[in-house]
Amino acid sequence: MSDESPPIPASPTQSTPEADRLIARFASRQATVGVVGLGYVGLPLVRAMHDAGHRVIGFDIDESKIHLLKQGQAYLKHLGDDLVSELASSDRFLPTSRPGDLAGCDAIVLCVPTPLGDHHEPDLSYVVRSTEMVAGILQKGMLVSLESTSYPGTAREVCQPLLEAGGLRTGRDFYLVFSPEREDPGRKDMETRQIPRLVGGVDGVSTLVGVAFYASAVDQVVAVESAEVAESAKLLENIYRAVNIALVNELKPVLADMGIDIWSVIRAASTKPFGFQPFYPGPGLGGHCIPIDPYYLAWKAREAGHVTRFIELAGEINSLMPRYVVDRVAGGLNQHAKPVKGSRVLVLGIAYKPDVDDIRETPAAEIITQLQARGAIVTYHDPLVPRFPSMRSYTLDLASIVLTPETLAHADCILIVTNHGGVDYAMVSEHASLIVDTRNAMAAYPGPNVVKA
Repeated sequence: MSDESPPIPASPTQSTPEADRLIARFASRQATVGVVGLGYVGLPLVRAMHDAGHRVIGFDIDESKIHLLKQGQAYLKHLGDDLVSELASSDRFLPTSRPGDLAGCDAIVLCVPTPLGDHHEPDLSYVVRSTEMVAGILQKGMLVSLESTSYPGTAREVCQPLLEAGGLRTGRDFYLVFSPEREDPGRKDMETRQIPRLVGGVDGVSTLVGVAFYASAVDQVVAVESAEVAESAKLLENIYRAVNIALVNELKPVLADMGIDIWSVIRAASTKPFGFQPFYPGPGLGGHCIPIDPYYLAWKAREAGHVTRFIELAGEINSLMPRYVVDRVAGGLNQHAKPVKGSRVLVLGIAYKPDVDDIRETPAAEIITQLQARGAIVTYHDPLVPRFPSMRSYTLDLASIVLTPETLAHADCILIVTNHGGVDYAMVSEHASLIVDTRNAMAAYPGPNVVKA
């Protein structure tokens, strides 16, 4: 018997003539699609909808993105130059920062950030502002889809009242769904079109319209019973990863003190063909999903009178990993009779994952901050991030240095935070006196100068 559950069917719903007209426009690829937010989620969606044959209007408040798109210049390197050059030369794509340009759209998709506040509470300011903007140009027969990850009830409790403030009604005059993004920046083996898409509406007619919309550009669309089911499913996907990463992160120092390599243990356990999926430890969590999304459900759970102990414990463990890494640096330097204060630490990789230029929530920021607080002289090399950008909680005035035998030999410690594929680890092994490796990047080059963290 398979462990896999079948797709959840949506409740049977009678469509309406207005909805049928919109569904027909999606099916014939004659629709105009507006995408609000042209970042790591919005831009791949633009490509999928444009490739399907729709006319696409890309909206962003960042004028620099609009300028680069018009010039055919990439600002998300992992998506490649061909995407933006193709869009720039197309008469079916309009990049804009003017809300009025979205007024004639058949569908508007919100792909905006959902960060956390200072106390791990949801920050829906981007969702609210973008929804208010859409409410100002909302017309009959329009579909609005929220893709930004949030707590269950956001589409119904936050977006729907804002959109209905002008008198139009959901399910009758316009349609509202939640369809969670499932992008994985840097993944080469799968495009947006190939990733199964969940769609849940705030009513049955909205679900039918939303399914038709995404089916026009995505290979597999799964209708679920409600927007809340879709919202919860996305949170479960990321909480599952956060909890399992926390598990191996917790095991890492325990096994290290026993003289056991966590990477060898995971490799051994992975030989089991069922009941086990490998997760890997690291220097902390990064990206816009796993470090943030679990707290959205934890916050909503407290509102409902529940404590999500697994979620909060996983967050606590993962957030402590930068301190563990810094302690391992201190321990490695101590073995070389050097204090952290005054030591030259060269960080390899500041992006949150390999082979992308994405630094959102990167643990490198906290690691560098803690090293500097202990008096270390920190530099970094990242072939994809030439300068450390300003972040919500960090301002690090650093630029990437060239990686040479001389820069490696000059450093007291090489700290591998992100294992980019373009780095010459053989050269690192040959010229570094001390390497603290958080990613098992030096597995092919073991030696007494390598400390795992």
